[in-house]
Amino acid sequence: MLRALPTQLRDAIAANPKDESFRRLFPPAYENDPQAEQEYRHLAGPELDEKRAAALDTLAKTADATELTEEELEAWLRALNDIRLWLGTLLDVREDEAEGEPEDPPHMLYHALTALQAIVIDVLSGEG
Repeated sequence: MLRALPTQLRDAIAANPKDESFRRLFPPAYENDPQAEQEYRHLAGPELDEKRAAALDTLAKTADATELTEEELEAWLRALNDIRLWLGTLLDVREDEAEGEPEDPPHMLYHALTALQAIVIDVLSGEG
């Protein structure tokens, strides 16, 4: 899954970057000022897209690694966050749904990615 999900996310963004499922990945910087938002997207968008793609590539390439550098772990953290935001939007996961969440495979995957992200954070902070 860690090799496949980055490719799936990249392909989905390329197919339809304006899709509602990416609203958490591309939140507006200027919600009430369309011109400022357009300028921001023009200036920052390419760099953000490049960093996202690099993080997803790193996750896919190092998914089977037994050891990771700090830089690779930081890329994992960014990639896992992006994948979780996308998947959480697709599944309509909300913070107020802690109890009674479905236990189907997509939700279980979301929670497994959440747990993995927590492990990466612990390791990067020296707690893991």
